[in-house]
Amino acid sequence: MSKTGTQRRRKALCAVATIICAVALHPAIAKAQGGSAPTDAQIVRIVETADDIDINYAKLALSKATDKRVRDFAQQMITDHSAVQKSVIELAAKLNVTPADNETSNALKAQAEQTTQKLRGLKGNKFERAYVDNEVAYHEAVINAVKTVLIPSAQNAQLKSALQGAEPLFEGHLLHAEHVQSAIEGSAKQASR
Repeated sequence: MSKTGTQRRRKALCAVATIICAVALHPAIAKAQGGSAPTDAQIVRIVETADDIDINYAKLALSKATDKRVRDFAQQMITDHSAVQKSVIELAAKLNVTPADNETSNALKAQAEQTTQKLRGLKGNKFERAYVDNEVAYHEAVINAVKTVLIPSAQNAQLKSALQGAEPLFEGHLLHAEHVQSAIEGSAKQASR
């Protein structure tokens, strides 16, 4: 496949991943959960699930990637998402909120299983590009869901505040992922010359 064809294919895969994540986190699914927005218990489970998914993607990246930028990014995802997940679990306990599985958290898990299988089948630069492309799409979807579904739906003020506080962290992750993505693309262009 030509370099241009490969780039088009990667961009198309990234777009598909973005659409899938956005659909999995979209308000329409929340409404399918009984005609209303997610409850605080469901929000807690969605956040836990999203963090867990990204931690698992990062662990896979640490086991397969050799590019230092990708490995550093993956380690940051483990560190940051573990901290967010821990704080959400502690907040839920403090508020006596028991996380509740829901269609959105289940859809996220199913999508993550498919994505993980695809990533496991890749090696070297192909894996690193696919992992980082997925991280860009995933963080775009998470940021959108936090802004448009989770924050507006949160009933508890402390939970809403925690979600608002995590938003800049996720935006920072997106910027970092985009930076790594650009660096990898730049390295690939240099290598092909």
